[in-house]
Amino acid sequence: MQVLITGANRGIGAALDNAFAARGVSVLGTARDHRNYLPLEVTDPASHSALAERLKGQAIDALVCNAGIYPDKGQTLDDGYPADMWAQTFAVNGTGVFLTVQALLPNLLLSDKPRIAIISSQMASQTRAPGGSYIYRASKAAALNLGRNLAADLKPRGVAVGIYHPGWVRTDMGGSTADITVDEAAQGLVERIDALSIGTTGCFETWDGRAHPY
Repeated sequence: MQVLITGANRGIGAALDNAFAARGVSVLGTARDHRNYLPLEVTDPASHSALAERLKGQAIDALVCNAGIYPDKGQTLDDGYPADMWAQTFAVNGTGVFLTVQALLPNLLLSDKPRIAIISSQMASQTRAPGGSYIYRASKAAALNLGRNLAADLKPRGVAVGIYHPGWVRTDMGGSTADITVDEAAQGLVERIDALSIGTTGCFETWDGRAHPY
């Protein structure tokens, strides 16, 4: 089995890398600028093209779109959330996911059981909207919507797509008071990705296997 994880150099991405590797799975990790990982700037189409060329003819069984940012934590409605922050966040959390899937779809189609896992968030849910973090919430909702539509289009081609809330995780993004460790999140997500199939494509689930409300 061959897995590719974007944003694999830290946080949940690094824990996923370790969790898959511990199971004997071959892992390719990407990062913007890190000598131990394949280079990929998810907002740059040329970077995607270069990665696709580098991996041409190589099957990918599971593509994990993990790279993401949360720059608007602490912003206020009265004078925060600048326009460039919206553009940057959507470029990474939304467009970046699409460009990654588009670039590596030929590799996925070489697999006998191709899967795409999109790391979204419970903050994407439209039925749970407590306010605040407008940019991050909107960008993760976009990733959720993207995943659902990809699931519909790719089902006839045999590619399953799952969208996942990784939990409130103790990382630089989640903070030190979060509920679970990155290792707990990663172990749960690996189980979700292993279980993902055409029969469950389009699912929105939590790290521990519960269906999440849209």
